[in-house]
Amino acid sequence: MNRWLALLPLVVIAALTILFIGWSLKRDPAFKPDALVGQPIPETVLPMLDGDRAGDAMLDLKTAGRGRPMIVNVFASWCAPCRLEHPQLLELQRRGVAVVGIAYKDDPAATRAFLDELGDPFAMVLVDREGRGGLDLGISGVPETFAVDAMGKITAKASGPLVQPADIEPLIQAIQAPPRPLPTATPR
Repeated sequence: MNRWLALLPLVVIAALTILFIGWSLKRDPAFKPDALVGQPIPETVLPMLDGDRAGDAMLDLKTAGRGRPMIVNVFASWCAPCRLEHPQLLELQRRGVAVVGIAYKDDPAATRAFLDELGDPFAMVLVDREGRGGLDLGISGVPETFAVDAMGKITAKASGPLVQPADIEPLIQAIQAPPRPLPTATPR
């Protein structure tokens, strides 16, 4: 009897391990709730990349899209997954989607070298050396990508690299404006 009682903690640990593995297999790893989806993009002001330095021109995230939908991608030259997702960002550019890059905690010269090596898919690149923009967006790491509609509202978020062509489709769908009803004449 004492021998069975000694094995009881091991049986409980094994049962909990099986339950945890089962839960992990059922859960969608891409699903990460984000408090900013449905909210306006922060009005964080950052310098624009000018050659291989942070330029004098400053721009806030909210006006970066200039009244058009955009994809905002937070990346860094030191980020290996950012290299993996780069072909999908080039595909977004090829399809005519405006992509705004935020170089997160990166040296502007390293950012320029990264873009010169892999191609530049960005309509503009904002320099976030101190990580303030990333903090305002609530990122947990790089890369992270946000779909922003023409009104400046975040409509979707993708955490981690966009490695498959199917990864960009939800972001493209999220920036499509819903059809607006035609104005109706009111009787006088």
